[in-house]
Amino acid sequence: LVFLVFLRHRGFRRRCSDVAWTRPARRRNSRGGSRRDWRRTSQPQPPAATSKLDTQLEASSQRLACGTMGRKILFVGAGMMAEALAKGFVDAGVADVDDVTAVDPSTQRCDVFRGLGMKANASVTKEIAEETDVVIVAVKPQYVSVVISTFREMIGKKHLQQKLFVSIAAGITLKQLETMLGDVSGGPRVVRVMPNTPCLVGATAAAMSLSKAAKEQKDDQVVKELFDAVGVIHAVDDKLIDAVTGVSGSGPAYIYMVIEAMADGGVRAGLPRDVAQSLAAQTVFGAAKMVKETGKHPGELKDAVTSPGGTTIAAVHELEKAGTRAAFMNAVYAAKQRGEELSKL
Repeated sequence: LVFLVFLRHRGFRRRCSDVAWTRPARRRNSRGGSRRDWRRTSQPQPPAATSKLDTQLEASSQRLACGTMGRKILFVGAGMMAEALAKGFVDAGVADVDDVTAVDPSTQRCDVFRGLGMKANASVTKEIAEETDVVIVAVKPQYVSVVISTFREMIGKKHLQQKLFVSIAAGITLKQLETMLGDVSGGPRVVRVMPNTPCLVGATAAAMSLSKAAKEQKDDQVVKELFDAVGVIHAVDDKLIDAVTGVSGSGPAYIYMVIEAMADGGVRAGLPRDVAQSLAAQTVFGAAKMVKETGKHPGELKDAVTSPGGTTIAAVHELEKAGTRAAFMNAVYAAKQRGEELSKL
């Protein structure tokens, strides 16, 4: 009461943020006297003049600073790899189906994405470019520059820094991607990812390299959250991406040959083809799971199977005589060298 009397005496008027305390005119109370009714009245500050594009880009920046849910993800190129990634992101709950869009000139591929409940379009429109937070470039290498130049023309290099570009195009280096994006304020935010085909079944083994700006913005956390939903991903220097190609990028082909050869051996030993192939595939799967879940060295696990004078050591001896270990090592290195050659073309 004393406080109110003081305010009345001083004619106090106070603002706090965008809310002001004001005193209205006197009015009669039930006893015939007069009193003042103190009420809060909203007095918002006039917003600074901003363009629609600036507003959308600011919203995009805020979404990128949060978790992956709510981010607008655009796949430029709607092939099988893009489909597998998009479906994996949604199924794992790291992206909402309404926030995923695909762009591809193929009506058939667009229909596939629409069938999954996602949006699809034949080309990148200005609206799509402005609203997107993460651009996943999933086109053939020769079209990557066209995709990036489209974004430069639509939203301008001033606002490219608000977008995170993730390229899964083979043979396009991080330096080439940065050059395509050009002189962007703060540096272009670009991540190069090397996935492999088991992405189609949610079991990819991938690696990523990041531009300086992407590292500063901690974009590795965004990409890791997305790609962990469809397998595993590791961050490496860009100079090691070709080595990744040799191990995991081309690696599935080596293992398919192992499964095929083991199945052929089973057929030669008298097993039906379907049984031999099933056993071989499950054996590879189980062995890989043992390595991942036990954390033991593969050599230690191999030794646990090879009892003295037994069948396994006899088989291992034949593999060693054939130079199997060296053949795999040479295969990985050859793929790495070929990757370096292709990046220079």
